[in-house]
Amino acid sequence: MNKILKACTVGTLSVASVTVKAEKKPNIIFIMADDLGYGDLSCYGSKKVKTPNLDKLAATGIKFTDAHSNGAVCSPSRAAFFTGRYQQHYGITGVVTAAKHRHAGLSQEAWTVGEAMKEQGYKTALFGKWHLGYKTDFNPSKQGFDVYKGFVAGNVDYHNKIDLEGYYDWLHQDKIVKEEGYVTDLINNYAMKFVEENKDKPFFMVMTHGAPHAPYQGPNDKGFRKLGTNKHPKEASVGIDTGKAFLEMMSSMDAGIGRLVGKLDELGIRDNTLVIFTSDNGPAKKGSSGGLRGGKSSIYEGGHRVPTIANWPGFIKPQESDSLIMAADMLPTFVELAGGKLSPEKQIDGKSIVSVLKGKKQKREFLFWGYKSNVAVRDGNWKFIYSSKGKSELYDLSNDLKEKKNRAKEFPERVKTFIEAIKKWKTYTKAKKQS
Repeated sequence: MNKILKACTVGTLSVASVTVKAEKKPNIIFIMADDLGYGDLSCYGSKKVKTPNLDKLAATGIKFTDAHSNGAVCSPSRAAFFTGRYQQHYGITGVVTAAKHRHAGLSQEAWTVGEAMKEQGYKTALFGKWHLGYKTDFNPSKQGFDVYKGFVAGNVDYHNKIDLEGYYDWLHQDKIVKEEGYVTDLINNYAMKFVEENKDKPFFMVMTHGAPHAPYQGPNDKGFRKLGTNKHPKEASVGIDTGKAFLEMMSSMDAGIGRLVGKLDELGIRDNTLVIFTSDNGPAKKGSSGGLRGGKSSIYEGGHRVPTIANWPGFIKPQESDSLIMAADMLPTFVELAGGKLSPEKQIDGKSIVSVLKGKKQKREFLFWGYKSNVAVRDGNWKFIYSSKGKSELYDLSNDLKEKKNRAKEFPERVKTFIEAIKKWKTYTKAKKQS
């Protein structure tokens, strides 16, 4: 087995080592925003968005500058995060929609981070967006989460809880529940209650915010989607200032995270709680990629390089890290922090970043992104993009982060190596098509 294939299958060959010595297992909170671009937090350079609470977490923890979602759109990124594996293994290569993929989703055969943490003795919860299957069989409550409250579609009206296809979409476990309130506030409130109820035992909580994904609605805007129709009016046509709403959505999410951190302090568990914040992909129309090329649905940097913050007062020292990490790395990281080991048969593609949290640099080789007919590969600072039509693009991100100068013709042997790596990666992941 050569070096490239070993890199593609690193998770199948390694066992996580236990490096964390603690009197008690740490609590873990993972927060994922939706369609939040690399330039959408004030601590990442935004001039129009103010996120003081996330800025504080970044200033007192790790601010990552080379962190990535595993996909360029919602469902694939989430499949990789929840399983620690490339989403192609499960055929989730595009958005799971109510109209086209009503019977598709993340199979119960998949071993999820929820199941992994339950095995480590954690109380588990997921609040917010799922987007990995509509049927009851795909519900998070059947995928390792003791508690689930949220929506399973790609987005919902933040007030009416109605998705794009006209379905009412708000669940407690796998049952539809009528509940009043602004979606972002509800997610934050659920989180506050959960940590209070589980302060004396190790807990693992995932918060998957809808914000700042469309529809653009602030807390004081009115709901406008109606049941039974997939033809909804645009926000502006019902009197919503979408630019103002976007900023309010960001502020609401940030404020809720600030309240949650305050609750951890109040309960005396802040020092033993790891909080990680990230995004599922690059920005949509209202967001910013921070000058990077591309945005949501693109495999240029703007489509998958995302703001990522890790904060844990009892463990992490304030720093900025340029280590290359991906969402699939979270599962093995959390298992190691819990004192567990990964069985090789789980075939995890992610790599634990515990050493990175300790301030060390971690080398990565041959990481892949695939969307539609395009595949991108990173090997160190080199990034290669290859389309099914045979077009090759090669960029040296060390001096061309905006991916402007294609170096493919200068380095034909390097291009050949990348193409070979892609072929082996497709074989390894089986590169299933979405049903």
